[in-house]
Amino acid sequence: MPESTYHEHFRFLEARERLSFDEIERVACVAASFGVTKLRLTGGEPLLRPQLPELIARLAAIPGIEDVALTTNGVLLERHAAALKQAGLHRITVSLDSLDPAIFARMSGGRAQLTPVLESIASAQALGFAGGVKLNTVVQRGVNDEGVLDLLDYFRNTGVVVRFIEYMDVGNRNGWEREDVVTSRDLLTRIVTRWPLEPLSPHYRGEVAKRYRYRDGAGEIGFISSVSEPFCGDCSRARLSSEGQIYTCLFATKGTDLRRILREEDDAALQKALAQVWRDRTDRYSEERAERRADKARGKIEMHYIGG
Repeated sequence: MPESTYHEHFRFLEARERLSFDEIERVACVAASFGVTKLRLTGGEPLLRPQLPELIARLAAIPGIEDVALTTNGVLLERHAAALKQAGLHRITVSLDSLDPAIFARMSGGRAQLTPVLESIASAQALGFAGGVKLNTVVQRGVNDEGVLDLLDYFRNTGVVVRFIEYMDVGNRNGWEREDVVTSRDLLTRIVTRWPLEPLSPHYRGEVAKRYRYRDGAGEIGFISSVSEPFCGDCSRARLSSEGQIYTCLFATKGTDLRRILREEDDAALQKALAQVWRDRTDRYSEERAERRADKARGKIEMHYIGG
């Protein structure tokens, strides 16, 4: 979220424009009735939402929900981690692109310091979340790719799983070019020259990360390869924005308004709307990009609006 756009006088959503916890819980209950078992709170930065542990406790208590996760930049994590775990949070993912303080600052918008984030990761790991702690690292050629081995070395033998994400053309502001992508295959080649790896079987169909473990037993890493190996056909994710729009793709251009239904109609109408959205989805942007048929200029929803 560049400061030039999101300055101190920028008008963000008012409280009445955002979904309440009751409304979020209603959507989650209907989703669970369709077979959804996993929920993730992301952002923006979810830890900015007041009383977030209350929402986590409510979501974790929904029949059928087996896994409630959180993605965060880690800045506020240390002060909230214990309450999140007590509320029933299963696992945490922290976005961390570099161990170099200058590169970290550049890639995080210049609004955070590296050391407190590392301390937050260590604190969360010490609390023993059932699903563990993962890191998401977006790798960009000429920016942070040279620090990949240092990042892995830091977190080997800690239980923290590092996942490398190919640099994607999310939103409309990051100036994405294919030449800036370091493919997962290239990263894997670099890594195995230092630490031999062996592949792991997927936990479930549609798992976005390809997983590997160190042969010396030092832990696990993963690769998310949306650019070089699109997985649109196996995608089973939908994203609900804070103001009630539901999207069926990270690269969507528009969503479907559930807020009006939540505030004017009953759960039967909500069920019908959700079923219709999922039944009618045709998203395959990453596959189209790989086929050189994607329109990079189309106005996509910003990633900070609907999360990863």
